[in-house]
Amino acid sequence: MRDVKRRQFITLLGGAAAAWPRAARAQQPMPVIGFLSSLSEPQTTHLVMALVRGLSEAGLVAGQSITINHHFAEGQYDRLPAFADEFVGQRVSLIVAAGPPAALAAKAATTTIPIVFIVGFDPVADGLVASFSRPGGNATGIFLVTALVGQKRLEILRELNPKASTVALLVNPVSPDAPPEIKDVEAAAQANRISIKHFNASTPAEIDAAFTSITAQRPDGLLCGSDPFFVVRREQIITHVAQLKMPDCLPIPRVPSFRRPH
Repeated sequence: MRDVKRRQFITLLGGAAAAWPRAARAQQPMPVIGFLSSLSEPQTTHLVMALVRGLSEAGLVAGQSITINHHFAEGQYDRLPAFADEFVGQRVSLIVAAGPPAALAAKAATTTIPIVFIVGFDPVADGLVASFSRPGGNATGIFLVTALVGQKRLEILRELNPKASTVALLVNPVSPDAPPEIKDVEAAAQANRISIKHFNASTPAEIDAAFTSITAQRPDGLLCGSDPFFVVRREQIITHVAQLKMPDCLPIPRVPSFRRPH
């Protein structure tokens, strides 16, 4: 699934680069792209490589005909607005925003610099674009379909433990992915007569505290929200999950749906 995402990302970035006005290229011999990620650098390497390859296919070579500046929030979303403002101050030619928090930060920072985003929520409902067919404004990108992922994870838990009546749901309360995911899981739980207990965590210490509470309440299974912060803290979460000895469903790759810029 990662290979599919990489190919789509290459196509999108190549198209965006090719669409840059010739006048803008003439005025700025060495254009600058700002790459803004909600994750850490190692966890975003495949996207950076896709960006470099896509630009190369469009005739732009990193370090020779174009410069790429990077900022990685490492799951600390409060750092993103300052990073986005820094790119605006640098007058970058394009901002690539990897992750919903990064996309929202970039959109809030500028209405003129083109933005290419990768998000898991509905970009129309959250104000990134006007519509899927005609995004309008200065942003376009890839919408990764997550609407039914929470429900599917709950189904998997039921298969692992058919008698499950109570399931813990770990979410990041400051993530834009959280509200729709909670809604989907709650709907599926109600249909299957399962009780969902919510546990919030947006810092490493809060993850430890959440698992202390989860251990004390002894639910029949665990769902972990599909949020970039949890991907960054994956090893910490896996360590806790191994001690619980109960069915779980950690973040899994999402199914991508590519939207071309208009």
